[in-house]
Amino acid sequence: MSAAFDPEELQGNILRGYRNNLVRYIVLEVSDRAKARQFLAASADGTSSEIPAITRSANWKEKPKVCFNIGVTFEGLRALGTTNRDLDSFPLEYAEGMAKRAIKLGDVDESAPGQWPAPFDEPGRIHIIASVYADEEHYLDQAEAQVAKAFTVLGVRNGRNLPDSKVFFGYVDSISQPRFRHVFDPAQVKVDEPKDPLGTVLLGHPTHFEGMLFSIPQPDVLGRNGAFNAFRVLQQDAKGFEDYLDKAATELLDHPKGDLLLAPEDEKRVGEDLDRHGALREVVAAQMCGRWRNGVPYELSPDAQWPADAVSLTNYSYTRASRCPAGAHMRRVNPRGGPIVQRVANYSRRLVRRGMSYGPDFDPANRDSAERGLLGNFIGANYGAQFEAVVCDWLNFGLQDPEITGTNDPLLGANVPETSAFELTLKDGGRIRLNGFPRFVKTRGGAYTFLPSLPAIRYLSQLSD
Repeated sequence: MSAAFDPEELQGNILRGYRNNLVRYIVLEVSDRAKARQFLAASADGTSSEIPAITRSANWKEKPKVCFNIGVTFEGLRALGTTNRDLDSFPLEYAEGMAKRAIKLGDVDESAPGQWPAPFDEPGRIHIIASVYADEEHYLDQAEAQVAKAFTVLGVRNGRNLPDSKVFFGYVDSISQPRFRHVFDPAQVKVDEPKDPLGTVLLGHPTHFEGMLFSIPQPDVLGRNGAFNAFRVLQQDAKGFEDYLDKAATELLDHPKGDLLLAPEDEKRVGEDLDRHGALREVVAAQMCGRWRNGVPYELSPDAQWPADAVSLTNYSYTRASRCPAGAHMRRVNPRGGPIVQRVANYSRRLVRRGMSYGPDFDPANRDSAERGLLGNFIGANYGAQFEAVVCDWLNFGLQDPEITGTNDPLLGANVPETSAFELTLKDGGRIRLNGFPRFVKTRGGAYTFLPSLPAIRYLSQLSD
């Protein structure tokens, strides 16, 4: 462990999640540099009742009622007075910002930045994204009112946890997160995945690659112990997804190899109250994701959503004989120790994921098309080697495995019905190809932000014109 590591110097929600029920993201513009700096100084100090305090490491004995953190865009650093010399030390991806990286991220057509609603339609004005976590809404309102005294509020996005830790597609979410050496998280006591080095997410610490550190922006006090975040507003077409499952299951009912996909005796192991059509819907959903919708890995239980014996949710890997499709979402974004092109990349592109849902409830039995989705944060130490590599190389091009190269992730990929393809695996090693599904997740906004340490926030507050 690096001697420079002190968890109390980190913003919270990086190494451990808060697990509150509500979140509000407040998109801010620095319109008065002096007021903004004064706010940052007081927020880092944490002693003012009029300014929300930056929440540090989540190693608390008593959880605070409000958790407050900030992410600063490249233009935000400029607006606070960071010199051009220091700005030049930050990576290109961050300097360009999410909107200019759209093609690489698959943000095209309806997901293109030109289609993003305010305030994301003016990325140059987005300087800071503040996040406020709480269990009661009045705390979010109070923090927003306090922030508005020092910044121009361009817009807000509200999120909430859905029951049973699910997302609108019906899957249990946030099962597999990186866990870090030297960091105790009681929520991950029973997790049995390999531990990740701190340099996976924090600048200035060892990475998976021996002798290699990601470069630290300068001055050192500004860059060290910071992290980079991709904040994404992701619209989830829950109706379109459920409609497609209906279509796929109907086609599979009469498929000559249908019994190799789901044996008649296994239907009740998929769902006690499901007929064959309903069970086939769940098999398609499970193979597309790599997990059954209750969270059980398809790799460990390919014939049953409800296995007779409990299985680990995290301790498994993939082989060439895996029943979990190579193109499944979970296998694309986290190939674990499985066989992929450039094996050195195994476990090296891990991202911390923090997210909550937005929009109205969804009833699969009475489907509507209201906008709903996920407010997601994807945190790491290097955009190019982690977030963009996962989204571009693995999720949207399938470059990690020749069997799926040229296809997109079935759930998050930039699909169109004319070219979409996904192969279901069968018990005998054969495949059934599905086609004709649309893009289920569309980007509705976002920004690349830097999550500075507490010393870095104090440094920014002390900049002079």
